[in-house]
Amino acid sequence: MEIRNIAIIAHVDHGKTTLTDALMRQMGVGQEGVSMDSNTLEQERGITIYSKNASVFYKDTKINIVDTPGHADFGSEVERVLRAIDSVLLVVDAQEGPMPQTRFVLKKSLELGIKPIVVVNKIDKPAADPHWCEEQVLELFLELGANDEQANFPVVYAIGREGVAKKKLTDVSTDLTPLLETILAHVPPASEDLAAKPLRFQPFNLGYDNFLGRLAVGRVYEGKLEVKQNVYVKKPNGDMRQGKIIKIFTFKGLEKVEQESASAGEIVMLAGLPDIDIGETVMTDPASEALPAIAVDEPTIVLNFLVNNSPFAGKEGNFLTSRELRARLERELEINVGLRVDFGSAETFAVSGRGELHISILLEQMRREGYELQVSQPQVIIREEKGVKLEPFEEVIVDTPSAYQGAIIERLGARGFVVEDVRVSGDLVRLTFKGPTRGLLGYRNQFMIDTRGEGIMSSQVSGFFPWAGEIKKRHVGSMISMSPGKAAGFSLWNLQDRGTLYIPAGTEVYEGMVIGNTAKGEEMSVNPTKGKQLSNMRASGSDESIDLTPPLTLTIERGLEVMTEDEYLEITPKNVRLRKQFLTEAERNKAKKKG
Repeated sequence: MEIRNIAIIAHVDHGKTTLTDALMRQMGVGQEGVSMDSNTLEQERGITIYSKNASVFYKDTKINIVDTPGHADFGSEVERVLRAIDSVLLVVDAQEGPMPQTRFVLKKSLELGIKPIVVVNKIDKPAADPHWCEEQVLELFLELGANDEQANFPVVYAIGREGVAKKKLTDVSTDLTPLLETILAHVPPASEDLAAKPLRFQPFNLGYDNFLGRLAVGRVYEGKLEVKQNVYVKKPNGDMRQGKIIKIFTFKGLEKVEQESASAGEIVMLAGLPDIDIGETVMTDPASEALPAIAVDEPTIVLNFLVNNSPFAGKEGNFLTSRELRARLERELEINVGLRVDFGSAETFAVSGRGELHISILLEQMRREGYELQVSQPQVIIREEKGVKLEPFEEVIVDTPSAYQGAIIERLGARGFVVEDVRVSGDLVRLTFKGPTRGLLGYRNQFMIDTRGEGIMSSQVSGFFPWAGEIKKRHVGSMISMSPGKAAGFSLWNLQDRGTLYIPAGTEVYEGMVIGNTAKGEEMSVNPTKGKQLSNMRASGSDESIDLTPPLTLTIERGLEVMTEDEYLEITPKNVRLRKQFLTEAERNKAKKKG
């Protein structure tokens, strides 16, 4: 049986997971309601976070499909996957055209010499323009240095949600057969000559199993992989150790199928090498050369994870100690290769990641597992090279109604961003900016307000560049509770004119907890527990009804955005709270004098 290996790449929400799910259902290896995005968080947010493997069988050919994340924070996943496949399906929304993440993954594919197949998806959208989209994709190919062969890409038009694909827009089609035919015509099969060579296997992803330990997902590049086989694991620097293969799994649909062996070209998951790492080469002949190393993107932000020590500590979580926190982070490092953790201190762990989403996904998973902790404000990672201070920069693409472009340019300009491109299409404008990651931290919420929720913003780390100097951010002050108890509606009603509240009436609060922000930017100690003074006299006008504005509920991402340097975000299975690091006013004043 021939094997073809493809990856599906696209920007967030351009429909690659929907397309893959439809493909599996039509080939009889998927079920209605079962998605590649199997993780609860992925389903809630509608994004792919982890790359996943599946396979379909068509005309005596096994097509291995790797679904990759579309969000920039998980870019390191995509890069590794591209090394193990023979072609990519580049899925582009027929209305939106290529977006920043499209650009990032496509650039990586072209550099590796891969010839993509372009899938213009969502052609049924009211404002879809497949021809314009195709032109934009070609422009992007040429801009990224595609060679003639790569720029002459095949195009398939699709409606992923309905499971329909066409080679021409005028064709009549009822299924995805035209897409499968295009894959067979343009994706080279794995060469049979490679099977006769000594084994070389390289993992591009890791998994974890409570019984089998660390699992390696990768491609058999040459030779044959067999159960009970003694192997050598070689690092890119030439260091070598021995190991033994215990189990081999291939994929059928989304299911793992246990096998006794696997030949060159196959994508498999194997168990038995407890310390295997991404990019190492597994081989039978110690004299074989290691496969080229796989680079993993460097983190751009860092923050501290600490044991929760608030007055409400231990009331809602099951895992509270630094030992439990350390064990959980060590387990995360087994599979989350974009993450770095410094275990230098017994109580505080410095965690570095690719962006706020990367970190907030980890925190959300931990709270759902019953962990309770607090984190400090995210800071960008600063490097120094040849005496020059460098910081991460991002490319930001904004799609917005033209009425809001002035406010966006002004705000991002104050945060160190420079406009690189402006494209107008009817009433919509696409703005491209470049500037420091620092300037983007805490901006997304403001962006939603400035565009009345109609703007779309996506960003992509573009590398480390010289320090951009001081940045002006709109600073809001904190409204801090000065007493413990239950927040009273009457008190909150009086406070809501001073800024934005984070809590509804009836919420339990403690001294030093941040219950909202102040519009004028000054810190304000308030008493949210104070009820209305009651007397036995009724005065006219004193019994007006209380009209509370709904609060801005804190999520992990929102909390990471609005918090200041002297605050912690307290995260428990049931609540996300913002608090001052020093809870009493006396302690805060003392710290200010010291600082």
